[in-house]
Amino acid sequence: MFMLLKGHYNKIEPASGAIIMACGIFLIGAVEAFPILDVIYGKYLAFFLLVAWVIIYKDLSIQFFHRDFLIPFIQNPVNSFVIGTWIAGVSVLCNVFLRYFPEILLLTQAMAIFNTFLWLFFLANCIYNFKQLLFDHKDYPVHGAILLSTVGTQSIIILLNNVFFQFPVYFSEAIIILGLIFYLAGISLLFNRYVRHHNWTLADDWANTNCIIHGALSITGLAIVTTNTFTPGFITYFWVLVFGLLISVEAVEVVRAIKRIKLYGWNKAIFTYHVTQWSRNFTFGMFYTFTLVMQENPFYPIAGFLYNLQRTFMDYWAWVTLLAILWEIAIFMKARMTTLYHEKLISHKTTR
Repeated sequence: MFMLLKGHYNKIEPASGAIIMACGIFLIGAVEAFPILDVIYGKYLAFFLLVAWVIIYKDLSIQFFHRDFLIPFIQNPVNSFVIGTWIAGVSVLCNVFLRYFPEILLLTQAMAIFNTFLWLFFLANCIYNFKQLLFDHKDYPVHGAILLSTVGTQSIIILLNNVFFQFPVYFSEAIIILGLIFYLAGISLLFNRYVRHHNWTLADDWANTNCIIHGALSITGLAIVTTNTFTPGFITYFWVLVFGLLISVEAVEVVRAIKRIKLYGWNKAIFTYHVTQWSRNFTFGMFYTFTLVMQENPFYPIAGFLYNLQRTFMDYWAWVTLLAILWEIAIFMKARMTTLYHEKLISHKTTR
């Protein structure tokens, strides 16, 4: 492969696109509950997000074309699904641009077209990997990252409808159904991993990415209410399903956190950073955004009692989403400062 590079490069976690996903979805959803952040500081936050995107995606792009990264990455039937974070990250950033910088629509559309081609590559990768996992490596230890197949797919149809025009319903339905097929394939693999097999523990083997169990359905719901596909009755039941999964999965997360604190102490269990934790922030923000757009779309009338439930829950959920993202930024900064401190110590010792 003549395009592949050799030599030194800045290594970056392949799932770092989740940082853009998590911060971006806050800026197009839950931020509406905080007018000061939205109206006064929104454009500044969006600009900082753009800077972060440039830094992260520059390193991701350079790393992608290095032989020692690309070949093992593509050959891993689970980890290669994190390309979905790259696609969803660009999709979310484009929607942030639409909200705060509508005057750069042409640039946003160009990014959307590029992202669509990246998704086509990802689509082929998803089909191949699902074949591997469903038929050739049935007992491979999967986790929620495989559901990024759904996240990346649904983010594309949302992006295209928002950035260009309302696509024909049958086209949007086809993409959304494809995402749901990926979801069902992923859930069957997770069921096999966590229900049929018992050689795992909640503290050590339940992955951060498993929150995408509800997050992938939240973005599916957002795709539906963005494109006006499916019926109002369907989306009502669908929202209730996603809400139930959100409560159930996050209850498991609480139990997991308690078990990890008992086993490893507060620092390792709660205060240690890992890039996959951003997936939780993304799923929290995505559920808020799904609910918000559903309420604002007159095509989907909501029964009074359900609307009141949603509004009450969202009043609290906005704060949960904000505090969760501030927490993640704090432990990210802590991890970065610790790394820089150790690097400085090593450099000092080698120069003595």
